[in-house]
Amino acid sequence: MASASHASQQELDPQNWKQDVAPFQKANWRESIWQCATSILPFFVLWYLMYRSLEVSYLITLLLAFPAAGFTMRMFIIFHDAGHGSFFPSRKWNDYVGIFTGIFLMTPYWAWRHSHAIHHATAGDLDRRGTGDIWTLTKEEYYKMPKWKRFTYWLYRNPFVIFIIGPTLDFVVLQRMYPINAATDPRERRSVMFTNVVLLLLVIGLSVLIGFKAVVLVELPIIAIASSAGVWLFYWQHQFEDVYWERHDQWDFAQAGLHGSSYYKMPKLFQWFSGNIGFHHIHHLSPRVPNYELEECYNHSELFQSVEPMTFWKSIRSLHIRLWDEDHHRMVGYAKPEEVDSETELASVNQKSGLAES
Repeated sequence: MASASHASQQELDPQNWKQDVAPFQKANWRESIWQCATSILPFFVLWYLMYRSLEVSYLITLLLAFPAAGFTMRMFIIFHDAGHGSFFPSRKWNDYVGIFTGIFLMTPYWAWRHSHAIHHATAGDLDRRGTGDIWTLTKEEYYKMPKWKRFTYWLYRNPFVIFIIGPTLDFVVLQRMYPINAATDPRERRSVMFTNVVLLLLVIGLSVLIGFKAVVLVELPIIAIASSAGVWLFYWQHQFEDVYWERHDQWDFAQAGLHGSSYYKMPKLFQWFSGNIGFHHIHHLSPRVPNYELEECYNHSELFQSVEPMTFWKSIRSLHIRLWDEDHHRMVGYAKPEEVDSETELASVNQKSGLAES
């Protein structure tokens, strides 16, 4: 499931990607407003319909939760692009919409913006892990840990935890805390507090109007489905066998963008609901490209098209990968340190033999 060969990675000319993205680094008022209208408004309509459906059948409520979660993901992409300053031509409007959508996404805008900027600046850098990313250990680090720490990592990486329990826990509980958001600056800390207070007032107000039970029955399935789907996508955008990781002194921004982020190919409907975020290799090279320009940018670039797509079934087959193997430059499972891939070992032996003969 390689994204590109090692040779092609070395041949990458940074000027090529800059030229390829330049025409698409432009926000458009019409596209942005239309996307808000077709993403945010349907979310509120579906939320209301879910509430009304409680009078009929909770099965209908749960069925409606799926499209509502889809529009929640669309709203998150708007929030995400606003955080990069790439959704609207106006910086002020990016911030206004980011703060507004962040409330309904249970995510503090300024704090998330800060941690996500760190993620973009450090993705693929082994010496700068830990902020805004998936917890990733090297094989050597993992086996040097005490058993209880290894168990913690194993639990975190367990598919049921990371894709089912963890996402809801993160958005509902953990995002309420300063450390989780890496919120150290006063503005970021105020962002967390502001979001928490507004959410509390919303819950109280809705509980008075329709009852706390109704609020939970409607909101919980939406946030559970949307957050699980979002974490699934984010995970596979940076967790695949031939992903790019390097130590800081060898780290290269262009390589990290093009080969440290996947192109997750999806059916058109899922691509629409996910706001084209599957073109993640382009997004990491240039966050200034709005989500509604990503596909066109991809279609106009042979460089971006050369990246082998990640698919749903490829990601399913790759659920075993957990650790970065620095010796063999790939993600691997929990194989013991002495277990070496036979093909790699054979290639190494043959290479040494050839050198000896020469």
